[in-house]
Amino acid sequence: MHGDEELINSFLKKYESAKSVRQRWESLFDECYEYALPMRQTFATQSIGERRDDKIFDETAVVGVQEFASRLQAGLVPNFARWADFTAGSEVPKEQRDGVNNELEEVTEYVFEVIQNSNFGQEVHESFMDLALGTGVLHVEEGDAINPVNFTALPLPHVVLDVGPDDRIDHVYRERDVRYSDLKILYPKAKINPRLQSQMTATPDARTKVLEIICRNYTKPNEDAYYCIIFDINTKCLLKYEEYKGTGSNPFICFRWSKDPGAVYGRGPLINALSAIKTTNLTIELILENAQMAISGVYQMDDDGVINPDTINLVPGSVIPKAPNSAGLQPVKAAGSFDVANIILSDMRLNIKRALYNDMLGNPDRTPASATEIAERMADLSRRIGSAFGRLQAELVQPVLQRVVYILKKQGRIKIPTINGRQIKVRSVSPLSQAQSNQDITSINRFLEMVGVRFGPELVNILINSEETAVYLAKKFGVPDYLLRDLEERKQIIAMAQQLQQQQAMMQQQGMMPQEGTMNEQAN
Repeated sequence: MHGDEELINSFLKKYESAKSVRQRWESLFDECYEYALPMRQTFATQSIGERRDDKIFDETAVVGVQEFASRLQAGLVPNFARWADFTAGSEVPKEQRDGVNNELEEVTEYVFEVIQNSNFGQEVHESFMDLALGTGVLHVEEGDAINPVNFTALPLPHVVLDVGPDDRIDHVYRERDVRYSDLKILYPKAKINPRLQSQMTATPDARTKVLEIICRNYTKPNEDAYYCIIFDINTKCLLKYEEYKGTGSNPFICFRWSKDPGAVYGRGPLINALSAIKTTNLTIELILENAQMAISGVYQMDDDGVINPDTINLVPGSVIPKAPNSAGLQPVKAAGSFDVANIILSDMRLNIKRALYNDMLGNPDRTPASATEIAERMADLSRRIGSAFGRLQAELVQPVLQRVVYILKKQGRIKIPTINGRQIKVRSVSPLSQAQSNQDITSINRFLEMVGVRFGPELVNILINSEETAVYLAKKFGVPDYLLRDLEERKQIIAMAQQLQQQQAMMQQQGMMPQEGTMNEQAN
């Protein structure tokens, strides 16, 4: 027991240290929540159902974050579609890759069937809205017999992160508010000490604080290994202490948009747009105040001793007494220019849309966009997000698939080698990946066209291996491997074609085949 308390105290110190780092970001994150995600729980105390939209006078940012999350989801991990493939890695011999790819095709189909039947689509959309701030967190755990995998989006106020010596997130702390009666349900294998057991028996409906920790095991540098530590903070009872081994064993998937060197948390497009968002809200607030003055009016009068400003009721049909020869009530001209304010608003709103990558959506009142236009927009988005796309591939797409495969292998549902990029690798076939692949396809087409025009098609046939080029283009277009003939089948077909040509040539030499003119006469 003494050893457990030492372990718990050591991790509590690490937790408080990591929490102090997060506190430097909390004011910035809270400000983003306040203006763009008003219904989200913030780092400050918030009661359930509390309204926090009193400072929002313009909905451009609120709608923009929703559009950003939907657009990113449609481009990176679209619903009801395959957005990645499992393919043979570099360690697989070339002559065996076609056979391995055919086997992996069935595994890929099953994995995506599990993902599409789960709650991945809903939860990843919530995480993408958090990604607008810079950091998203998904918790992936085993489900039940119907849904083998369960996803949970964790907002930033619910987790504390820390990085290791390689600048990757290696510590994830999740503090949970749990009923005593739910401890055995959440942690069925937990060892309950007498102190905690008495609390559970005396006040089962009372709540306690539980800290879940996942940290990397650096004593095993050549494999993915993690420690899982779960304990009750109030009683310091160690509920779980276990080592996870293997690629995909980490249940927490943390992904960032972009980050400063050495920083733990990422910086998202919403942070870049915060100044424009605050300016837009202030402008709308001033316009509304000016509009109220324009509608209600501001008046001046001479102090004639007759008109009492405290008793004036400005309603239709009212009679306001005034002294003879006095001016009475005179309206004051409203200050400010609505035209100038509208110009500022147009610029600020456009800046917000640009920062959130929503300026390419087009006019909703016109006819629906064609497939070519949609492809061009996706290519434009792919170019603009730049390095964020590569980071999301490494920190979200691959870890999600590795985690799902790990769970399905653990449950005995599939058999597949380790997805480490060498034996089995993940090939993205999402719309954003296709947009980048289209650039390669365009380059190949331009090259073939240029060589054919300048030097003739004969040189194209000499330079280009038609078979390999067709296979390469098929992969760039995202054609499933099972639709393509494997290498051995292609060799057999080529050998049969060559043999048939040789037989035809021999028959022509021996005069056994009718000449073209004779065949035409017979046809006539």
